[in-house]
Amino acid sequence: MKFGVTVVPRITDWKLFVDLEAMGYDAVWAADSQMLYSDAYATLALAAEHTSRIQLGTGVSVAGVRLAPVTAHSIATINKLAPGRTFLGIGTGHTAMRVMGKDPVKAREFREYLRVLRALLHGQEVDYALGADGQKTDIRFLHPDEGFIDVEHPVPIYVAADGPLALKTAGAYGDGRVCSHNQTKARLQKSLDTMREGASAVGRTLPDTFHTTALSYACVLRPGESMTSDRVIDEIGPMAAATLHYWWELYQIDGDTSTVAGRCRDLWEQYLAFTEKMEIPAAKRYQQIHLGHCAFLPPEERRFITEDLIRSTGGLVGTPDGIIAMLREREAMGLNEISLLPAMKTARQNLKDFADQVIARY
Repeated sequence: MKFGVTVVPRITDWKLFVDLEAMGYDAVWAADSQMLYSDAYATLALAAEHTSRIQLGTGVSVAGVRLAPVTAHSIATINKLAPGRTFLGIGTGHTAMRVMGKDPVKAREFREYLRVLRALLHGQEVDYALGADGQKTDIRFLHPDEGFIDVEHPVPIYVAADGPLALKTAGAYGDGRVCSHNQTKARLQKSLDTMREGASAVGRTLPDTFHTTALSYACVLRPGESMTSDRVIDEIGPMAAATLHYWWELYQIDGDTSTVAGRCRDLWEQYLAFTEKMEIPAAKRYQQIHLGHCAFLPPEERRFITEDLIRSTGGLVGTPDGIIAMLREREAMGLNEISLLPAMKTARQNLKDFADQVIARY
């Protein structure tokens, strides 16, 4: 099991990446959400220049806000600063698109995006369509040997995927997959089978090295604390609340509540009632829904961080032994890496506690 961290990138605190390397973490993923945080690639550039061991990448980059050649060029530039330890997490943009009131990239467009992206990151020429006319032209990096970028050292592509079409795309063009931590063994196995189908469809065999990462959050309990002690909510509240944001977004599309955890049904009804009383116009409510998303917890949302929500979202909250047992179970299910996303304000202490009391003993 590898241990990663997903960072809410704030350009003035790029030294967090340096501190995480010193703590012993294996990888840092810079979240990419243009309406919420600092630019992920600018932050990664500073981190790359001041670290030497830790893996660096996006967690995850958003297909809907950058052209495929631009994303390839951006991560290849980071790879020039950190050759051989750069990766690209990529997704359709649930948060980054929803926070603008837009839909994530459609499955077919995402598949084409990854086809172009993978070819460019392997130093190949690829046919590429830009614009509504669909006319394709051949593109390639013209100066790969002049020090601008690095496509000589492989940049693994880790695809955020859950639906069957996205999973097949991950199998066809990805080197790994990113998912949420609360998935069952049966669901993980079914997802792997679907990715194998996707790989086979393009004449590819899913390699044994195919990387699987789960996004989660953690808090090591101190004596006398519970899952909902004030310090715990301070440290993990924003990430737990992000699931409520996700449920709300799906509900807006067609009233879908199928993803709402059974043990959180009452909580969901309370949260839905809370959102309906927001003073912001309904047409712009997505702005307030995502306020603080994964970075900080608005005080009025604190009451929704319950033990049921934490357990339903797979939070690694417990004693060191309890957390280690949860991680061993996940590793046996086939996960290669866990990436933790703590609240921004308490990130250093939260992650140091985890490194000292969990990673050191794992």
